[in-house]
Amino acid sequence: MASASASGDTNPTLKRCLAVLREARNDSEQFAALLLVTKAVRAREVDAKTRRQIFDAIGFTFPNRLLTSRQPPAGCPEHTFRALGLTLLACFCTDPELAGHSQILNKIPTFNDILVSPCNPDSTSMIDDVYQCLSAVMATARGPRELVTKGTVSALCQAYVNCSYGSDRALTLLLGLLAIAEVKCWQRDALHLLAVLSKLSDDFLKAEDMSKFELCEVLPHFIPLSPPLAQDSQGSECLHKLYKGLASILGSKLSQSQRDPALKLAACLVQACGSEWIPAGSAGSKFLALLVNLACVEVRLTLEEPDPLEVEGKKEVVTACYVLIEMGIQECLREERSLLEEVQKMQLMRIMEEAFGAVIFCLRQVKQEELQDPFVFASVRILGAWMAEETSSLKQEICELLPFLVHYAKKLFKEGSPAASLPQPELVSTEGSDIPQDALRFLLPGFCHLTAEDRPRDILISEGAPALLCEYFLHQWEVLTSKPESLTPLTNTEMSLQTACGIFLNLVVTVPDLVRRDKTFSSLMDMLLKSLPILLPQKDHLVLAANMATLGLMMARILASSVALQGTQSAKEFFGAAIRLLSQAHTTQADPSRDGLAAAVSPAYTSVWADISELWFLGMQALASCVPLFPWLPQAVLQARWLEGLSELLTRVAPASVDFELVAAFQGVLVELARASKPCRDVILSHHGREWANLYGMAALEQCLSEQ
Repeated sequence: MASASASGDTNPTLKRCLAVLREARNDSEQFAALLLVTKAVRAREVDAKTRRQIFDAIGFTFPNRLLTSRQPPAGCPEHTFRALGLTLLACFCTDPELAGHSQILNKIPTFNDILVSPCNPDSTSMIDDVYQCLSAVMATARGPRELVTKGTVSALCQAYVNCSYGSDRALTLLLGLLAIAEVKCWQRDALHLLAVLSKLSDDFLKAEDMSKFELCEVLPHFIPLSPPLAQDSQGSECLHKLYKGLASILGSKLSQSQRDPALKLAACLVQACGSEWIPAGSAGSKFLALLVNLACVEVRLTLEEPDPLEVEGKKEVVTACYVLIEMGIQECLREERSLLEEVQKMQLMRIMEEAFGAVIFCLRQVKQEELQDPFVFASVRILGAWMAEETSSLKQEICELLPFLVHYAKKLFKEGSPAASLPQPELVSTEGSDIPQDALRFLLPGFCHLTAEDRPRDILISEGAPALLCEYFLHQWEVLTSKPESLTPLTNTEMSLQTACGIFLNLVVTVPDLVRRDKTFSSLMDMLLKSLPILLPQKDHLVLAANMATLGLMMARILASSVALQGTQSAKEFFGAAIRLLSQAHTTQADPSRDGLAAAVSPAYTSVWADISELWFLGMQALASCVPLFPWLPQAVLQARWLEGLSELLTRVAPASVDFELVAAFQGVLVELARASKPCRDVILSHHGREWANLYGMAALEQCLSEQ
């Protein structure tokens, strides 16, 4: 801090120099005064007020000329003018207002050039001044964007990789830019940033002292979520070095201050690459098991700790451990190409179960005023991942926690919630939901399992989960349909809608009385009637369409008396769409083994048939049940010309190519149509219905067609 005596008002020499600068008649006079001013500036003998006086006396014009001048004074080093100009700019940059001035911002390319130029002993003060200017620019509002677009990331990377003078400051600036604009930096300068990561990972592998743990803190900033590191040979090499470095650290006896940064680095790698950075084989599987084990121990030690202050200080590392545990869950469930052996999987599931006991214990202590804490969100999210996969474990504890989970999800959904300040574990894409912290998305798969069981289902119903899920479903549908141009298959929104359909189907099957009396389901039915006709024609949404069609058909059986289903336009459009979805699922294809045609799943359905075949069969049963309930429904089938198409399919293909379950599904619908509608019966008969009913062993249909 400059003393008062150093200010321009009380330092006579400086005062005289400033007067000369203001009144200089030529460059020689101005230059002589400048030398004295810059000497004072370099000696840190001026305060902020005086620095502003210097700027007012000089302005930008003279420093600009100094920077571009190539002829030094006789007997002076070649960079004399340039160095003088940079010192003045560094002086000006101490004023935040001047640091963001366009005259400073347009010097960024000059600053970059100096950083990447060969450094000699005479130019170190220039480099110091450049770093001072760049640091000041980065602290301004426009600065980071200007630095990224004008190539400073590349210059800083080169300065660091070449171990140039001041390279530690280059690294600090890079960390600052990545914290503000990571995606832009990687988009523009991926190769240079990879070179920095390569040097850091090399240093990390070789280090045998405390610098290894310091690098654990730095490295996560240089591991991008995109582009994927594993897809690039240099990136893969970095990942292998980081794996080996972490394996040597975590295999040693560590203090907590050493272990925490290592776990955070491992979690960062998992977020970027899943488990791809861990090599297959015995060493890799032992390392992965150790990693998950350490994460579980850390979670238990922290969350079972009765001192809230102790927990507060460890939230970041516990959140990192959640990422590692989620990877553990995924690896334990992976059947093909898993890194873990069966024995390791069983051991890890037991260890993870203990960790989740601690997570549940922690969540049971959460107070109302803590509901917006991002750490609570991270804990609910990881518990959701466990509930999605492991439903037999900790069932009693989870049942006791369900009221809290429903209340928590409802609060976040209704009120919104601030974006997380902790890094959230995220192994899948987060696009598609506009709820800042969408807790329900992570709880839905677990709720889907739990609604199939009596006790947890009763708790969920008593806590108002159906109404919440219906509201959430309507909201997510709006999100999905509000941006049709950006829709891609399997966004989180679409997955949430599919899983919610699964929950509603469980409720429809197990508690039909609830569906009948709870107005929530009438609202849901109205929404399905309107939505399916919009969704079905769209490409790539067949799984969601099958879910919504089947759910709507199943609910229509129960809500048959509701006004919305009494032959209204929306009901007819819904059933028309459902009939199209069911009727277009099968077609004929050549059968080389029989030298004829065989029944097959239609090409548009083939890629998703594994996901929707059960829904298709359930939908066929539900449609058959709806036929006698809605007198107008057979007419909709006739309009779709399904009966003609089905007759043609069954007539042309070899009967042996149509399996028994498919025959039964077709027969169920055909019998109900033939009973309920003479026109339908006539169409079946006129298309050789008796013959193919006999051929396929459809006894119920044969009998129905024989009756007068």
